[in-house]
Amino acid sequence: MKTKTKRLFFIDNLRIAIAVLVVIHHAGQAYGPGGWWYFESDERSNPLGVLFTLNRSFFMSLFFLVSGYFLPGAFNRKGASRFLRERFIRLGIPLLLFFFLIIPMLMYVYYINFRGLAAISFFDYYKQIYFGFAPMPANWTGPSWPDMQFGHLWFVEHLLVYSLAYAAYRALPFKRRNSDRLEPPSNISIAVFAVLLALLTSLVRLVYPIDVWIGLLGFIQVAFADVPRDLSFFIIGIIAYQHDWLRRFPSKQGFFWLSIGIALAFVPIVLNATGNLGNVFGRGGSSLVYTLWEAFYCCGISFGLIVLFRDRLEHSSKLLATLAAASYAVYLFHVPVVVMLQYALANISLQPFVKFLLVSIIGVLLTFAFSSFIRRIHIVKKVL
Repeated sequence: MKTKTKRLFFIDNLRIAIAVLVVIHHAGQAYGPGGWWYFESDERSNPLGVLFTLNRSFFMSLFFLVSGYFLPGAFNRKGASRFLRERFIRLGIPLLLFFFLIIPMLMYVYYINFRGLAAISFFDYYKQIYFGFAPMPANWTGPSWPDMQFGHLWFVEHLLVYSLAYAAYRALPFKRRNSDRLEPPSNISIAVFAVLLALLTSLVRLVYPIDVWIGLLGFIQVAFADVPRDLSFFIIGIIAYQHDWLRRFPSKQGFFWLSIGIALAFVPIVLNATGNLGNVFGRGGSSLVYTLWEAFYCCGISFGLIVLFRDRLEHSSKLLATLAAASYAVYLFHVPVVVMLQYALANISLQPFVKFLLVSIIGVLLTFAFSSFIRRIHIVKKVL
């Protein structure tokens, strides 16, 4: 199999766009309907619920596809030992840093401000509440007991698990043939995949609704409601690398699916405007109507954006290269920045949607600036 060496600038630019979407999504968590967040606003903006629905239905799956795409090449270049060592450094160190330090600090501030419980020192909180060495307080508000969690780094944790699984697969003793390249999937193949994905997702969500998180094996933070979509897109990314689909996917077909995705994006907008979003899509996300919409929307937007960026944004510059290099660090550090801004605006009299816009814009600028700066530190750059 020929290893691809030409840098795909459009993928770099796509990663920047997804990172921006992630920051915007979490900027709205404090001001939109439903869901737990580190900061609670008294006023909520209902239209942000549509943004949450549209974002959560594709952007992390697309992130998994891009991550899966680069996995085989990294393994081929580095070999199993170096590949695993670098995975543990790049993914494992941030997981430990956030789990033992940054997430506890965020949760402690939430505890002090929104739990309505007696104030305690950070060290007492860390031991008694975060790790749960004390009994659960009466009238505990969650989101879980104890407070320990990986937060938004569930994505990084999953990437580490999937990387280990891929390395184990490559270690299997069967002989791999260098078969001819498969043609990119046809429209019918994509449609069949979307239908099967919708059926599987609907079944999973009967048991694990959206936003229900569990600790698989006691430490893997999983929301099974999204695993069928995220994992399948990660595998698609691996296959896409093996058969060079990202560069060979027909432009006409890509824009066809992008138009489908854009058209489907209007469905939750209309439903929300008429007050029927929850009724049609269902609260737990298991409705087949919802999962079919979600699967086709995700395929349309994800495959369409890949082609759009490939055909229109296959270029780079010093600024874009800097932003792309910082995109992983942006994912890691954006939540503390966003939460800090949400607290900073807490006592300012503004509409929740205006606060959302301010946190989004300032959050994106600050997080990219901080991430670019911190990567200049040599030891940090080795991880990020």
